[in-house]
Formats: sequence, structure tokens, C-alpha cells
Amino acid sequence: MMIVHVDMDAFYASVEQRDRPELVHRPVIVGGHPDRRGVVAAASYQAREFGVHSAMPASTARRLCPHAVFLPPRIQYYGEVSAQIRNIFAAYTPLVEPLSLDEAFLDVTGSEKLFGPAASIARAIKQEILDSVQLVASVGIAANKFVAKVASDHDKPDGYRVVTLDGVREFLDPLDVSRLWGVGHVTSTRLRQLGAQTVADARRFSRQVLEQQFGRQGAQIWELVRGIDKRKVVPDRAAKSISRETTFPEDVSDFEILRSILLELTEHISWRLRQQRLQGSTIFVKARLSDFRTHSRTRTLAAATDRTSDIWQAAACLLSDCLDGLQQPVRLLGVGIAGLEQPRQQQAALFQHETEQAAERLDAAADQIRARFGPRAIEHGSVMKRRIAKTLNSSENEMRGDFQARGHESDHDPVE
Repeated sequence: MMIVHVDMDAFYASVEQRDRPELVHRPVIVGGHPDRRGVVAAASYQAREFGVHSAMPASTARRLCPHAVFLPPRIQYYGEVSAQIRNIFAAYTPLVEPLSLDEAFLDVTGSEKLFGPAASIARAIKQEILDSVQLVASVGIAANKFVAKVASDHDKPDGYRVVTLDGVREFLDPLDVSRLWGVGHVTSTRLRQLGAQTVADARRFSRQVLEQQFGRQGAQIWELVRGIDKRKVVPDRAAKSISRETTFPEDVSDFEILRSILLELTEHISWRLRQQRLQGSTIFVKARLSDFRTHSRTRTLAAATDRTSDIWQAAACLLSDCLDGLQQPVRLLGVGIAGLEQPRQQQAALFQHETEQAAERLDAAADQIRARFGPRAIEHGSVMKRRIAKTLNSSENEMRGDFQARGHESDHDPVE
């Protein structure tokens, strides 16, 4: 098996710099507003030199980089650009697993007879993205997903790294233990306390010792330090749910910042639903705390939907339930929708609430305008936020009447 991991460099900020050449060499920060509450969604490499990173409060980013250009995110537009990039992937292999708008795994094992070795395919994809979309991607090539992902991040920006089977140990050994997939601050600190600074150090521990120290995650660490990862690339069409999650560079304890981030994630999955002509009925939110415990909540709607406002109403409530009473900061936040189905033919919405009708018309109109006039015909993101804010002002009782709620907690989920 040969896997290519493609990761767009500073995707949102790079798209903005591409579209506005005067910003090419300037620090660009996408998301938030320095004078109001908000968070950084993306930062150009020029801004990162000043310590700015995603999920950072916009006010902090302004203090670190006072001359940065702040821009509102254009999630729908970034999605259109992402679709162009995925069309390039599809020309080389049908086995494409998107992780987000800006990264994906490609299984090119069956494509080598047509296009040559995996390393050549990755090089061709990287060049075609640059030629066709005028954006830079970093790529990693390896025999499994974990090593390929680490490889793509190794020489960023504009990275290209091939890790052969006999070179896995040499590649992984000098890396810090924090580079292991799913190992955050708490786990890496504990590994260092045990005497493991690097992957080579961690490989000295037996599986039994790691499981004693870290439970089920210990078995995962034992495999990763040996470059073992048996997960397959799962194409989008085979997915039973659509989800999006983000791991923060620094743990986040501010609830309003978490809400802002969740809203961006919700807009993304809603857009993907409509792009794939799907609706879903079960919304789930998960939050992984600083001690690596994962809390999740699930809510099933009375009917399947692809409306952003419906999904956001549920997700916002689930986030409150999920974090209620918890004192620890959050290191990962995610939202998803399951129970996917093709939209059914609907009769005229005689009994729909006026707000629901408006939300549905707005989503449909936005998608239709972009399909006809191009991705920049309207700026859906800002309109969406105003509409969502208005929807959230509706009474809690009315909202609860639309949902059938059920929740659960989980202390483990697949590393992804």
C-alpha cells in the first residue's frame, strides 16, 4: 500500500494572498477581529513568524503582530477552491479521504501502473495544484497514513518527503514524541517524565508498560513508534457520517472562543452535506480535554436536514452540555452529522416556521448563485453568521421541541 498525504500550506491565508497580490509578502490573519471577541482561523507564514497560530484569540494575535492584515473567513469560497483541488486528486485515484478542506489522504497503490511510482504521482499532484490553482501544497509519501502525514509536515512549507519502508525507523527515530499522532501535551509530558524525549526513546518501552501507563492509547503508541498504522483510506462516498475537528496548538478554556470555532466547523460540514446532496439527522459534538479524556454528546433531530442553522442550533446546545461543569481546558473540538440520506421529495412547507423557511431559502439561494456565477458571487459566511445569531435568539423551548435528545460520554475514539 502506498499513501500520499496532501496538506495545503496555510490554506485560508494563502487563498487570500493569491486573490490579493498586494498581500503576498505581508502577514495575513484570517478569522476574528482584533477589536472584538474572535479567534484566528488561519495565519500566513509571515504572521506565524510572530507567534500567531490558529485558535489564538484575535486580540492576542494583534498584540503579537500589530501590522497584520485581518480578513473575515470565506468558508464557502475556500470550499470551492478545495473542490478544485479534489478534482485533481480524482484524476489520479478514486481512493481519496478528505480530512478537512485543506488536507486529504490518497491511496495511489492501484494507480502506479498508470502513472508511475507513488513518489512521481505525488510530485505530479503537487505541481498540478500549483499550475492550476496557484497554491502550494506539502506532500508526504509512505506505506501508511501515519508516516505519510508526518512526512508531509516535515519540510513545510512547500514540503515533499518520501519515506521508504526500510527508511521508516530512521525517519521517525529523531522526532519528538509530540509528533506521534494523537499524543498531546499531557501524554507527551508523561512520556518525557518516563524518560522518552524522542520516538526512539519511546520504542524502548514494551507494549505492556505503555498500556499500564496510558491504557488503550498505550497500545496505539507502541504501534506508532514502530511505524505501524493499519488504517485504510476511506473515500468520502463510503462515509457514514460527515465530521470536522481541529486540535488546538494550545489548550482553550474560553467558552466563547470554543463556540466561535464550533461555528466554523459547523459551516464546513453543512456545506459538505449540500455539495454531496445529503441530509443528516444525528448531530454529534466531541471535546477532548487537556488530560486526553474525550466527552461527546449526540442529538437526533426530528427530521433530516442540511440547513446550517438547524445543525448549529443542535451543535451549540451539545457543546454547552458536553462542557457543563468541566474545569479543564479543551485541546480538540469536533462536530459531525450522521444518519445520512438522500433528500426526500418535500411537499410545500405549509407548516414550517418562518425562520426555517428563511434559513432554507438562504442556503439554497447561496448555493445556486455560486453554481451559476462562481464562488465569489456572494460572501455567504458573514450572512450566515448574522442569520445564525438571529436564529439563536428564538426561545429554548421552541428549539427543544424540534429535537429528540440523547447524550453519551466516551473516553476513546479513533485517532484521526
